[in-house]
Amino acid sequence: MPDAHQLLLFVVAGLLLNLTPGVDVFFIVSRALRQGVRAGLIASLGITAGCCVHIVAAALGVSALVAASATAFMLLKWAGAAYLVWIGIGMLRAREPALAAQMAAGGRAGAAGLAPGEGWQVFRRGFLTNALNPKVALFFLAFVPQFIPAGAQHPTWVFLALGLLFNFNALWVCFGWAVAAAWVARRAGAAGRALLWFERAAGLMIVAFGLKLAFSDAPAPPR
Repeated sequence: MPDAHQLLLFVVAGLLLNLTPGVDVFFIVSRALRQGVRAGLIASLGITAGCCVHIVAAALGVSALVAASATAFMLLKWAGAAYLVWIGIGMLRAREPALAAQMAAGGRAGAAGLAPGEGWQVFRRGFLTNALNPKVALFFLAFVPQFIPAGAQHPTWVFLALGLLFNFNALWVCFGWAVAAAWVARRAGAAGRALLWFERAAGLMIVAFGLKLAFSDAPAPPR
């Protein structure tokens, strides 16, 4: 494992990266605004689980194979892009009465505001948002190895441990976004139109992320 200084640097860099708004943050915030803090927390768990897929795959070398194969990268890229665009369009189609009703129900029910089966749906969407994004795999392949000490006896296990540590820290950042968004929603009162426009803005951003992913180039194969 890295020494204490390198480990602290790894943790701080990871936290700063996770504080930067991206598709994960917009998805978590939109769920928390619409369905309460529990939905935001479940979305965070789904996104974290999706990251775990890439961490394990990268540690085992699967992600390196995807990065080296233009065809595999393209297939995964288009699947992820289509899914992000689909989610974003759904958010763009939100209507103020429906949003207000959902928020009112969430406010009355508190932490139990999700209907039966909705929690799993939110978790699955969060999971697929990350699991179908090859850029997440490439991020771990590029970021984590920088902190693996040269000459490590078991680099695969070190990679896996660092990746899971990154993901564990990221989970608490995601929880923070969910709690903050739910707090804002509870105090927004009748400001349903403002939240509606945030929902649409978040949907537009997720569509943009999907289109950016769709038109991204495959990484150059290693020499």
